[in-house]
Amino acid sequence: MVEDEIKLGRAIKRGLEQEGYAVDLVHDAGDGQAYAESEDYDVIILDRMLPGGQDGLDICRKLRQRGSNTPVIMLTARDAVPDRIQGLDDGADDYLIKPFAFAELIARIHALGRRPKEVIDTELQFGNITLHTNQKAVLVDGKPVQLSKKEFALLEYFAHHPNQILSKQQLIQHVWDFDADILPNTVEVFVRSLRQKLGPDVIETVRGFGYRLKGKA
Repeated sequence: MVEDEIKLGRAIKRGLEQEGYAVDLVHDAGDGQAYAESEDYDVIILDRMLPGGQDGLDICRKLRQRGSNTPVIMLTARDAVPDRIQGLDDGADDYLIKPFAFAELIARIHALGRRPKEVIDTELQFGNITLHTNQKAVLVDGKPVQLSKKEFALLEYFAHHPNQILSKQQLIQHVWDFDADILPNTVEVFVRSLRQKLGPDVIETVRGFGYRLKGKA
């Protein structure tokens, strides 16, 4: 998220984290462009009016020129119809006007997150484990299992990549914030916890490469 209003940006970041997202927050166009080009994000949120007279839409335009299909939502006080038309014409997927209802932002992020890929099921199943992504609930053999928010986020990422080997770095990038003080052995701790709660054979260690979720998805 690129938002120059620091208090607003931090408030949105906290709200999104409570919804289970990992959020990288920066406050100017230069950092925004660098982050957007260096990481594989699910959704990018851009303010338009940024420090130094820069426009967040420039970030979106450059991403599209580079061939990026990452969904982009503009979050801005510029509510004139020509502004909205320009934003959509220059590559934004959605345009939300400030002030806004946080619940609407969440709903739009959910919708945008489904566009570039196949429709994401709200229920994911592999082996004897079922994830209800909307309710953040996990069942093993039909019985509920309590997971922390990070444990659920990690398991959900595994569930969207069944039978794929995922490195520790991939897991850190997609489940934790960019500026989070996370070490590779932190991933080991969370994987160990998931094995204790879900079963020892659910997540396989592929030595030298990472981890793989086992079981037909």
